[in-house]
Amino acid sequence: MGVPVIDTDVIARQVVRHGEPALGEIRERFGDGVIDESGELNRIVMRKLIFSDENMRTTLENILHPRIGAETRRQSAAAGGDYQMIVVPLLVGSPLRKFVDRVLVVDCDEETQVQRLLARDAETSQQARNIIAAQASRDERLAIADDILVNDLGFKKCREQVKALDQIYRLLAADQCPPVQSTENL
Repeated sequence: MGVPVIDTDVIARQVVRHGEPALGEIRERFGDGVIDESGELNRIVMRKLIFSDENMRTTLENILHPRIGAETRRQSAAAGGDYQMIVVPLLVGSPLRKFVDRVLVVDCDEETQVQRLLARDAETSQQARNIIAAQASRDERLAIADDILVNDLGFKKCREQVKALDQIYRLLAADQCPPVQSTENL
């Protein structure tokens, strides 16, 4: 739709590249075992650590989240556009919640979420469920939503929802329509 997208998952990968201060701090806190032979973050090892120990997850978040927030704000200031989509998978409880004007939750049932995690980066069904359990619940995410895009109804329906939301967001950005309470039933 031609809208700038700022993805905090992409930013999270950028701030831990070889030579970045965050990677050095991670090595200092978690040890050499979380760094692979090429000097990059070993995501498989780190994922196992943080999703099996909440203190380790909190430690990692304390290293990364301030950097991710600062870079998100920097990219947003530079992006322009009628409006921007800032992708924040962990928005519930994040300081970035105060930075955004409206919250769109892309939702699907938990089983679909498990299958997508398995396809993307979880090694086992149990690990996928641990990842989901460590995040805000579906109810918590939906509670902060201004808009909900249901993402398990097929591509055509999803595209229709995106087009409708884009029209609403462009009008809101131009101050040409009254605030919309919810678009849950698009």
